[in-house]
Amino acid sequence: MQIATTHRNTDFDGLASIIAATLLYPGTVAVCPKNVNPNIHRFLSLHKTSFDLILASEVDLEAVTRIIVADTNQWRRLDRFDQLKDRDGVELLLWDHHLGIGDITPHWQCVEKAGATITLLLREIQKQALVITPLQATLFLLGLYEDTGQLTFSSTTPEDARTAAYLLEQGADLNIAVDFLNMAYGEVQKKVLFRLMRDAEQHEIKGKRVGIGVVQINKHVELAMVVQLYAKIVNADAVFVIFVNEGGGFFVIGRSSAPEINVNTLLQRFGGGGHPGAGSATINDTHMAAGEIRQKIIAALHEVQRGGALVADMMSFPVTTVNPNTPMIEVQHIMEEEKIRGVIVEENDCLLGIVVLWDLKKLKLRKQWNSPVKAFMNRKVTTIPPDAPAAEAAELMVQKNIGHLPVVQGQKVIGIITRTDIINYLYGMLPS
Repeated sequence: MQIATTHRNTDFDGLASIIAATLLYPGTVAVCPKNVNPNIHRFLSLHKTSFDLILASEVDLEAVTRIIVADTNQWRRLDRFDQLKDRDGVELLLWDHHLGIGDITPHWQCVEKAGATITLLLREIQKQALVITPLQATLFLLGLYEDTGQLTFSSTTPEDARTAAYLLEQGADLNIAVDFLNMAYGEVQKKVLFRLMRDAEQHEIKGKRVGIGVVQINKHVELAMVVQLYAKIVNADAVFVIFVNEGGGFFVIGRSSAPEINVNTLLQRFGGGGHPGAGSATINDTHMAAGEIRQKIIAALHEVQRGGALVADMMSFPVTTVNPNTPMIEVQHIMEEEKIRGVIVEENDCLLGIVVLWDLKKLKLRKQWNSPVKAFMNRKVTTIPPDAPAAEAAELMVQKNIGHLPVVQGQKVIGIITRTDIINYLYGMLPS
């Protein structure tokens, strides 16, 4: 017997991937875990007769000779099949887009960075010129769109976008996809959202806005979409919500739009996982309290190593400076000669202010050009340290609506960030 299966609490990417595996490996039986997300339950209630699916409890484990695992690299996330972990004579194939370290050691694998696992399987389906039906294309598009936030998550790759175009060409129905991805909010979801808006804490961590909430629930409902909506409403870079089950235990859902905050890495500390932008964890430790979990999440956010470029990587140096008594006409000449739009005003290596091109436009009288720069400089200068994330500098310049951001170490200016530096950072044009 040859089977394809995926993780518990199955999402559309997991379901789509095991159905795709049946196309790539003829004779394979798709095995769906008993526990699936509410949106998958809703989808299967309408489409379950359209796909050949069985439950894990229906599989004769003694008869399994090959198992294809999709969208997870951890045995504990599978439904019953961890019993095959060390069995001889069972070939193990792995398809996954999670790059984190797992405990599944396959005989063959396709594990690559992509927005969704289904993208990897569809690459091979296209390579083999296999035919897919509009129904299959729609399911595959649901898996792709759900895991990439309809191609908006930072984990989305160019191949994901090309794959979406291919699926539309194969007849994927966008109306159906939208219907299942945008489920209607029930009363329970509305109450959860209200509690989050009222009680969740807002934290500023390493220049990122993070929302952390605790909500008690007594009924299992679709919660991920509530967390996603909450993040959008409060304009947070990341949110983590701890759901306290009435019967004991906790369920944590995290969402992040900031590359610096990897939800998968953080929630692995709690036995969970997911993607850089989305993940969850189930905590059954009855000795823990919600407040303790919240503090652990906050501590983990502070401990996470900064990813990507730092201010020191993108700043310009050396910095052009003048003393406070320099005439404005000389400042203008310096800007023209060096083709710069801002000059730092210093005295004894101490930052006093900054004058930018816009300040020169304020000079209306000829005599003002002979006045010292200290008469026109901006004394309230926003600065940033060299070890701050580049993303923090970008956010600071947007918030303050400034074009120059001095980089200060101690009391000394060691560099400067300009709008050009920010553009180069945002569009990946920083020198390597």
